[in-house]
Amino acid sequence: MAMSVCDDALLCNFPKCRTKLSGFAWVTACSHVFCDQHGSGEFSRSPAICPACSSALSGKLDIVRTELSPSEEYKGMVLAGLRPDIVLDISARALAFWCYQVHQERMYQDYSLSRADTQLKQMEKVLTQQNQSRELELTAMRGEIASMKKVMDEYKRKYSEVSERLMERNRQYQKLQGLYDSLRLRNMVVGVGEKDAPLLKQQLQQPRGHQDFTTAGPRQGTPTQRSPQFFSIGPDGDNRFFSCLDDDRGRNFFHFSSPPPPRDKGRAFVIRP
Repeated sequence: MAMSVCDDALLCNFPKCRTKLSGFAWVTACSHVFCDQHGSGEFSRSPAICPACSSALSGKLDIVRTELSPSEEYKGMVLAGLRPDIVLDISARALAFWCYQVHQERMYQDYSLSRADTQLKQMEKVLTQQNQSRELELTAMRGEIASMKKVMDEYKRKYSEVSERLMERNRQYQKLQGLYDSLRLRNMVVGVGEKDAPLLKQQLQQPRGHQDFTTAGPRQGTPTQRSPQFFSIGPDGDNRFFSCLDDDRGRNFFHFSSPPPPRDKGRAFVIRP
């Protein structure tokens, strides 16, 4: 945006300064102006060179330090006594200097705008590429999530099948356990008299840890029986049963006839007349 001739002040033409000028300024013959700080530093060396255009300033009036806000006395005396054409020439040159500064500022602003527009387009291009790459990554991740969901559903189905099989095996195990208990009870009852079977069942149905299997005394009218003898089935001692058989009956019950000795295969048969 161009500077207004009446409102805006000139800017320092030093590349890294560009501050508004106030107080004193350094004006060059190449139509550049600098602030008092940079002008004092740059033009104190000999030969003097313009920091903006690198022009050599060797003339006596090529560099002038001027006051930007002169007093009323200075304004009334600086052009006094000069012919009108000289006054107009000086004024025209001063206006040309001002117009040049405005034009240079406008060109600089256009350059800055063009550079910013180029950077913006580059950033938009980079952003578009990043968005495309992110979209591809997001699509790939969605595909992986879908495949993982399928795998999870398959594992859930297999888990439900295995759970059902396990429940069925548990039911079969319970049935087999019941059959085993009934067969064990039946085998324990074998060899015991019918009148002792209810007592055996009653003692087998007692809770774990109850070991009071003694009786008050022999029944009237029945022969005296021996105290029941315990036999441990397993190492934990949970599966116990007793037998009311005497020693001879126990030996006959658990006695098995041994098989005949094997025949000698190498011995020949002899037929006697």
